[in-house]
Amino acid sequence: MKIWFLALVLGAGLLQAKTISDIQFDGLIHLSEPVAKEVLGFEAGDLLSEKKIDESIKKFYKHGYFTDIWVDEKDGVLTYHFQEKAVISRIEIDGYGQGDETENSELLQLKKGALYDKKKIDDAKKRLVETISQEGYIDTIVEVETKTLDNGSIELLFKVNKGENIVIEKLSFEGMSAFEASDFNEVIANKEHQFMGWFWGRNNGEMKLGELQYDPLRIRDTYMQHGYLDSKVDEPFVRVDFNQYIADMSYTLYEGEVYRVSNIILEQSTRVIEDEKIREVIKLELNKAFNIKTFREDSDRIKNIIADLGYAYVKISPDLRKDKKAHTVDVVYKINAGKKVYIRDVLISGNTRTLDRVTRREIYLAPADLYSMTDVKDSRNALQRTGYFESTTIEEMRIDDETMDLIVKVKETQTGNIQLGGGYGSFGGILLSASISDRNIFGSGVNMGFSAESSQRTKSFSVNVSNPRLNDSDYSGSASVYTNETDYDDYTISTQGIGLGLGRRLSRFLSGSLNYTYAESQYSDISSDLNLTNVDTVLFEDYKKSAVSVSLHYDNTDDFYVPRNGLSASTSFEFAGLGGTAKFIKNNNTFKAYKGVAEYVGFDLILRYKARFSHIFYDEKSDNARIDLPTAERFYMGGVGSVRGYESYTLSPRDGLDRRIGGQTMLINSLEASFPLVPKAKLRLTAFYDYGVLQGYGQKFGDDASDLSLYEKKTISRSSYGTAVEWFSPMGPIQLIFSRALDAEKNDQTSTFEFTIGQRF
Repeated sequence: MKIWFLALVLGAGLLQAKTISDIQFDGLIHLSEPVAKEVLGFEAGDLLSEKKIDESIKKFYKHGYFTDIWVDEKDGVLTYHFQEKAVISRIEIDGYGQGDETENSELLQLKKGALYDKKKIDDAKKRLVETISQEGYIDTIVEVETKTLDNGSIELLFKVNKGENIVIEKLSFEGMSAFEASDFNEVIANKEHQFMGWFWGRNNGEMKLGELQYDPLRIRDTYMQHGYLDSKVDEPFVRVDFNQYIADMSYTLYEGEVYRVSNIILEQSTRVIEDEKIREVIKLELNKAFNIKTFREDSDRIKNIIADLGYAYVKISPDLRKDKKAHTVDVVYKINAGKKVYIRDVLISGNTRTLDRVTRREIYLAPADLYSMTDVKDSRNALQRTGYFESTTIEEMRIDDETMDLIVKVKETQTGNIQLGGGYGSFGGILLSASISDRNIFGSGVNMGFSAESSQRTKSFSVNVSNPRLNDSDYSGSASVYTNETDYDDYTISTQGIGLGLGRRLSRFLSGSLNYTYAESQYSDISSDLNLTNVDTVLFEDYKKSAVSVSLHYDNTDDFYVPRNGLSASTSFEFAGLGGTAKFIKNNNTFKAYKGVAEYVGFDLILRYKARFSHIFYDEKSDNARIDLPTAERFYMGGVGSVRGYESYTLSPRDGLDRRIGGQTMLINSLEASFPLVPKAKLRLTAFYDYGVLQGYGQKFGDDASDLSLYEKKTISRSSYGTAVEWFSPMGPIQLIFSRALDAEKNDQTSTFEFTIGQRF
């Protein structure tokens, strides 16, 4: 601390008790002048006092903003000079973490914009070393480099040398007989090193000190899941060789006997539901081994069904009454339902763009409604399924014993984009595109889009508009106009059409729709390799399709783009023949199941199963069969949404002349496992396996196409595997697909790379 006074102040002038005519401040940034004058404790007009000045400087220092303060006086004007601490403009960690600025700030407890404080920097270093040591690294060194910028702010760089990680060479369990050591690998964090431990799915044996205190609890929980209620697990004994950074670890266990469930007792302080209704959701079984996991889940299920009756503050107090001689246990659920709770208000925040009414219509609870836990959960999922929000939380704010507010917090996501660009696909080759689309135009929930694309094989133009909730009702509407041209291997087809649709939400997860489509299609550039006879030419006659389709769609997934739980299924029937020349009935069925298993594996793993079954009904032996079902309306496999690893639409049964004839029945299955790659960047990696079967009806031979006795069923099956990089980018979801065909045959056209934009993962 420096206090500088002019000779006048230090000498006789001070002794003459000068009067302060004015007080000025120089270099003040974080404190305003009015606040600074309050800190002083004196004002202009008071006598000059060295003691008061000294006390005021000490007060200023306590604010923590300053590195230096000095005071001078001239002609009764007292001037305070301040040198403030530098502002931290950037924080980086080199050698640890993902480099995310927010993550770094949370770890170090330092924020960009805060004042540079050496003590806080030292504390941050210690915190970083401690965090890394909890992961099993010892001798970690952290150095801090500071760089002062031209504007006076400071950049901080924490350079980390993580040192060495202790590897568990041997892990033993003394007193264990009911399990194998490998049975605990799924639950404990500190595991024995395995051969090739660096390989995915193997144990690298690296010690995680921060988890050591929890591993005994995890082991005991495993015993409790198999009825060993008297089991005990001591803290692990660890012997470390600091020269080689390896360790041996051992647990001492007491297993005891298996307890079986002898009785399940329900004690309601006030009866609000029949006991039998509660017993219907209880999964623990009498005379079976007790399972602590099922016991907890039963408590949650009981709480849920009672909370759905309006008892939001219900308390479930589970208890176990053990008979140590008989090794049985009475399971007791003490239920205190409290009072019925009503919603006082529903408050929405974070929707800077989306209209309140668009958000509110997806919430199944309104002011004055009786509380329901299921309604709260379903509301959150419904908001996520709209695709308007990146994240959604619904907080329950207790007002009193009988009322609460629901606080709906949403974070909006990108729903609209303007794209001018290009790309590459296995089927179309170089692609140039222009599109303007928005799933939530002006925040109204209306989806509008315009797109134009051109590639080596395709040209398309479309305009569409749809509203999932007409006038905020349960009805939906859509309209589209489109034209496209596609150059297949054997022919080119151009189609122009319009579509109109009307739908209705039938229940919380089920909706239905009625659609009308009119399209005109023209064939050209028919390959001479098809060896068409006069009869065969009907396969490539221009046609008109006038069709009505009805569909049902079920969706209870928890997100629009990256669902982690739930099912999505649909079925539709298209009736072509209400005018036009095409006459057939086409049935399409899809099924998608999503299951997040993070609770079992410790990271955000999503398992997906997708299936599609389609069939066309038509009189395949009638005189007009070849006209009723145009070639372009048949099914072809290959590409995204089908069997990846083969070029789009190239897989087809072939007739006796080796011509692709398309299919009337198609079954496609996909198994996928999606892993987080860079969570902060919303980047995921997905491994997949596809299998498809396609069956068509074609000629055995090529000599007489009019003889229907020469026709037979033709079937092909193909499979593939690969990986896909899924990125929820600022432009929307992008998927880069790298695939390999497993059982390609001679004429098959395979593909190793494709991509999609805007599709659900």
